[in-house]
Amino acid sequence: MSDELETRRDLAAAFRWAARLNLHEAVANHFSAAVSDDGARFLLNPRGRHFSRMRASELLLLDAGRAGQEDADPTADPTAWFLHAHLHQRVPRARVVLHTHMPYATALACLSDFEFLMLDQNACRFHDRIAYDRHYSGMALDDSEGARVAGLLGDDKSVLFMGNHGVMVIGNTVAEAFDELYYLEKASQLQVLALSTSRPLELVEHEVAALACKQWLEYPEVASLHFDELRAILDLESPDYAS
Repeated sequence: MSDELETRRDLAAAFRWAARLNLHEAVANHFSAAVSDDGARFLLNPRGRHFSRMRASELLLLDAGRAGQEDADPTADPTAWFLHAHLHQRVPRARVVLHTHMPYATALACLSDFEFLMLDQNACRFHDRIAYDRHYSGMALDDSEGARVAGLLGDDKSVLFMGNHGVMVIGNTVAEAFDELYYLEKASQLQVLALSTSRPLELVEHEVAALACKQWLEYPEVASLHFDELRAILDLESPDYAS
């Protein structure tokens, strides 16, 4: 099986599970995965296709260099093409880019000057790994926006909180990126619930949070084991995702 085909199937599975977990929004939001070493060729969901119906064969294969051109593929959403094309080319760690408006993380991204709280073990996974974009200026319909967003991630951030907008997660594989997305929303949900009590919060100390983050990142096969099970469930219940 080719690497591109397997990536297509993994990405289609990620779309299906994002819908099952209510991480999606209508026919908006976008997932992409690079299939060339330089990130110039990447897969992206076609415009107007609901996450719950995505199939591997339907994913668009795009040339990052054609983003913003007048004769670019009309089946690709232009806001996604701008952002994802630049991320795949400018950030080598961004082999996979998942962008959603998932409710709990987006709620936190809409709080003034908010920074992710080291409130529980799941939150510690993201210790010092989150970048913040606090300058929402409308939809990303300018090619320069992709370069600006890529620059925010720097050399060591894997999550971007996009103020008044949503979140973006990058990873080396679909499994790794989806696992991050899943735990980010779980941790965000807990933070929203805890903040809603108006009671004082017991935060994890910096040194302990850093240790827990290191343990998370070194924990063997946590992402692949999770994603293998998600695909196994789809193989039984919705095998057309892989077609």
